[in-house]
Amino acid sequence: MPGGFSTKREQLLMRWGQMKTERSSWWGQWQEISMYVLPWSGRYFRQDRDKGNRRGNYIYDNTGIRALRTLGAGLMSGATSPARPWFRLATHDPNLDKTTPVKLWLAEVAQRMHAVFEKSNTYRALQQVYEELGAFGTGASLVFPDFRSIIHHYPLTTGEYAIAQSWKGEVNVLYREFEKTVSDLVAEFGLKNCSSTVQTLYSNGQLEAWVPIIHAIEPRSDRDPSKRDAINMEWGSYYFELSGNSDVCLRESGYRRFPGVVPRWAVSGGDIYGNSPGMEALGDIKQLQQEQLRKAQGIDYQTNPPLQVPDSLMSTEVNRLPGGTTFVPPGGTAGKVETMFEVELNLQALLEDIQDVRDRIRQSFFSDVFMMLANSSNPQMTATEVAERQEEKMLMMGPVLERLNNELLFPLIEVTFAHMIEMNAIPPAPQSLAGMDLNVEFISMLAQAQRAIGTNSIDRFVGSLGTVAQMKPDVLDKFDSDAWADEYSDMLGVDPSLVLGNGQVAVIRKARANAQAQQQKLAAAQQVSAAAKNFGQAASASQSASGPGVGSDVLNMFSGYQSPAPTEV
Repeated sequence: MPGGFSTKREQLLMRWGQMKTERSSWWGQWQEISMYVLPWSGRYFRQDRDKGNRRGNYIYDNTGIRALRTLGAGLMSGATSPARPWFRLATHDPNLDKTTPVKLWLAEVAQRMHAVFEKSNTYRALQQVYEELGAFGTGASLVFPDFRSIIHHYPLTTGEYAIAQSWKGEVNVLYREFEKTVSDLVAEFGLKNCSSTVQTLYSNGQLEAWVPIIHAIEPRSDRDPSKRDAINMEWGSYYFELSGNSDVCLRESGYRRFPGVVPRWAVSGGDIYGNSPGMEALGDIKQLQQEQLRKAQGIDYQTNPPLQVPDSLMSTEVNRLPGGTTFVPPGGTAGKVETMFEVELNLQALLEDIQDVRDRIRQSFFSDVFMMLANSSNPQMTATEVAERQEEKMLMMGPVLERLNNELLFPLIEVTFAHMIEMNAIPPAPQSLAGMDLNVEFISMLAQAQRAIGTNSIDRFVGSLGTVAQMKPDVLDKFDSDAWADEYSDMLGVDPSLVLGNGQVAVIRKARANAQAQQQKLAAAQQVSAAAKNFGQAASASQSASGPGVGSDVLNMFSGYQSPAPTEV
């Protein structure tokens, strides 16, 4: 073993300890965020699992919780909405994408992938990842193959896992510590692979006893690339008991690709874990709880103040209820019950400051961005104003969406596509795609809002062009309507099946041109026939009225030597 370790388990335990040390500097801040923002997330000790204790003791105002929920819902509906397609597939060759077989195949594969996401627990897991991302700056979910739904997510919460990254800054190592019951352990790994301690517990019938487990996923450097078995795949997977036998793993297997999706909100320099809106808003959230607490105390002081009572009433219960009566002993009438000190709390000023803090919290979690249109005081907003507000939203969310695409959505699509290929859930590809790499284009509401910003300039161009065309129609020769239709539909994320390819359009236009030519020929023939008919009617009318008629006069113009006489004709 490298590094002087006698067993693989010792090597993994050593790295797990190093990763926990690296993670420890984030621990305190994550715990505070759990207390004030997301009290039901975060597992900082193994025993934290499945605990129903009340965890919101530090929360007097839930503005932070609701703002985080709005952020999670906004990312869910804006980036990965279950109700509409949020990505499509393409190649790196735009001309190839326009061919009908390739276009239809790409659309069919994307539709099947959307069906896989709907059938599995993908969207439930993504909701948790988004909230963890907004609160702690890092989210994680393991994506494993599943016989029934192609994939299945195992979302993780902060504190139960640690990560490391490659020299490129990409997360490629994940260790997690959790607990399983003896019955689950034996069912999943087999009794003979468990430690002697677990075997004893199982024999004694203690099936619900909890056993600490570590699962390590990391690149396998000692593999044999010529072999395709599980223990020679690119990533190794190792399950072992934390206090088990020193030379035994519960299971060693592997993955062809990293099975985790670990997005980070923002990363500074070479940091491993991400920063978050929750960290930014933590000070305001704590201030808000303090102000709400002091406000409640001030109201209590005003409505239920401490009293100073004369000695004569020491043995008498003072009735402090409205309309209450207190009996005083003889000689005690001179005594008076008074407030010990006056508390003059300016509630209006305090409420204004509380509202200011709440607004800062909502801005930190981008609630004002996602609720921009809902909170607008102008119900008759024009389309231009809506477009400008969307553009402002994209300026705020642009960097975050870019990192989400790179660290969450693209790896999710890639691993899902690979599992679908392994399970023969992908239709045969056209021959023209042989050896071609596929590309992912995101067409979610937020992604399309970013791309649709370009439609504003196109709309202004087309509108100005139409205005100029009223004065000088020749300017329309500069307008390529086919290119406009393709570009505009791409910006709006229109389903490719609704936009015909150039080849189909050429066939339709040729058929239309032939039909128009045939129509023109038919119209010309009808015109000649009508002229001939009118001519004949005029000739008949002229002949019956005064002799040979107009027809005879026309024929006389062409009659000459040896020509038949008009009367003969």
